[in-house]
Amino acid sequence: MAFSSEDRIARSDSVPYVVEPTTTHSHTIILLHGISSNGEKFGKELLETGKTANGRTLLQLLPGARFIFPTAKRRRSSAFKRSVITQWFDIARLPDPEYRKQTQLKGLAESAAELEPLIRQETLRIPPQNVIIGGISNGCAMSLSMLLTLDHPLGGFIGMCGYLPYRTDIDEAIKDDSADIEEDDPFAPEDAEITPHDPGVKALVFERDLLCLTPSLNPSKDNTAQATPIFLGHGDIDEKKPPELGEAAAATMRTAGYDVTWKLYPGLGHWYKVPDEIDDIVDFIKTKVGWAISQE
Repeated sequence: MAFSSEDRIARSDSVPYVVEPTTTHSHTIILLHGISSNGEKFGKELLETGKTANGRTLLQLLPGARFIFPTAKRRRSSAFKRSVITQWFDIARLPDPEYRKQTQLKGLAESAAELEPLIRQETLRIPPQNVIIGGISNGCAMSLSMLLTLDHPLGGFIGMCGYLPYRTDIDEAIKDDSADIEEDDPFAPEDAEITPHDPGVKALVFERDLLCLTPSLNPSKDNTAQATPIFLGHGDIDEKKPPELGEAAAATMRTAGYDVTWKLYPGLGHWYKVPDEIDDIVDFIKTKVGWAISQE
């Protein structure tokens, strides 16, 4: 099979950067890096510098967790003069994901096809409630999109300085009642229930179609990731992804039926805040996700 130059650019033999647990494997955290980074770089920095106020790292607090940091394919960047960089999907203008958003579609679909089996693999090894996904920036956006496609809840979601691709379209899909069965529809099955679709179901159906994944066989509220608690942290002086984008993503996810913890950090740009945000993430894992935190 012949590949175009763009296809060759997108091909990647990189494997995820994995940090194995120091005790029996009981939990998994999958986090995606931002634009132009990679799994190893992001993973090492987060696990080494992401410390709580008392100096503890996530590795120390969660000794039974496997940390997985995948690396995105290299793609041409519309925002950086067509340079070839690692990114989960292309974006034409960093502070404005709605601008020429169709450029995001190819990468979203390709990355979803790679990430879906990775998430499934971990949920076969351990219970889904023992798995957290998330990421930072472009990685947060990609993993939020993935969360909406799942037909089961996970333990939790952790997002930093991110946003939700095609957010306004998701809002419209949630509000759209055209797919609901009308009482006077002559083509509706006689035993059809005349009830509005759940917003989480509408978001799932829309997102799986957007990311070119196979349609859900049984789209119902019980077959969504709606019960997954979400943490979203953002800096109030983030110029690459203004905090309004993160807050809007939180609002849309709440409309879709998700429990969202939204945190805004004064004086923080496009990164995570140490120790404040790490403290909040640990508290989220303990109180919302329900995982035990090591006291040793």
